[in-house]
Amino acid sequence: MTEVPFADRAEAGRKLAERLSAGRFPENTIVLALPRGGVPVGFAIARRLKLPLDVLVVRKLGVPWEPELALGAIAGSTCVLDEPLIGELRIRSEEIERMVQRERAEIGRREEIYRGARPPVNVRGRSVILTDDGVATGNTMLAAARCLRGLKPAAVTIAVPVGSREACEQLRTEADDLICLATPAPFFGVGQWYRDFRQVENAEVQDMLAESDRLLRTARRSGAWVYGREEGRSETCGCAT
Repeated sequence: MTEVPFADRAEAGRKLAERLSAGRFPENTIVLALPRGGVPVGFAIARRLKLPLDVLVVRKLGVPWEPELALGAIAGSTCVLDEPLIGELRIRSEEIERMVQRERAEIGRREEIYRGARPPVNVRGRSVILTDDGVATGNTMLAAARCLRGLKPAAVTIAVPVGSREACEQLRTEADDLICLATPAPFFGVGQWYRDFRQVENAEVQDMLAESDRLLRTARRSGAWVYGREEGRSETCGCAT
């Protein structure tokens, strides 16, 4: 098992890319990262495997009087709710619907910030590597995976540096494959397993998406690599929401 904590998200992404590079992914594979924390991880994967990078925006639904306590998550038209928690806290359905509508509007706003005029990538029939900086409850990744499935990709690999055992077991049923480098126990939160877990800013997400596109275009124009092959070594390797 990989040792934790990771130095930062970039290191975690590089280690995850090393594991993924041992697999075989078709040429049309794309990396989708959950912003904002998952984008440095996805950037490292996309750079190592010479794959396109895009984002799949997911929003957590927090308990109204305790926003850090998640009662679900939404991605596109997909909504995942923790029904036992909602029942225990007696949160009314009208209140949940207001939260859902508010967060859907925020998803649209963030997609515009991250992509600008660039359209989301069509994932139909493509292999997708779906990544984040970690999974605790797994709600956001669950919403992302189910949203993605609705877009008819050929295959989905969920890849995260660190996660709780419970979340990973649940997510295995939502993907064709799941790779998690470390499942420490007890698990109190993703940030605990990074020495540097500072917030990723919107501008950094924009820069990494743009840089990933630039690197891929440059490599293809120069003919410096053929898919799955770099420097003489054989190396196999947006989501419309």
